Amino acid sequence: MRNEVRELRLARGLSQAQLGAAVGVSRQTINSIEAERYTPSLPLAMSLGRFFQRNVEEMFHADGEATHG
Repeated sequence: MRNEVRELRLARGLSQAQLGAAVGVSRQTINSIEAERYTPSLPLAMSLGRFFQRNVEEMFHADGEATHG
């Protein structure tokens, strides 16, 4: 699943470890989400959305769905 996590994290100047600590997961989990190897659970996606003050739908995109800016 395509996502905007990396872009949002970098815009805030955070490392993967810092973001992981903020939402209660490991740096490796953040890395896997950003690399699109792992689709987060709904609770984790919602935690990321709250952290970045974005709707889940703004951050995660099903394959073939256009990205909105």
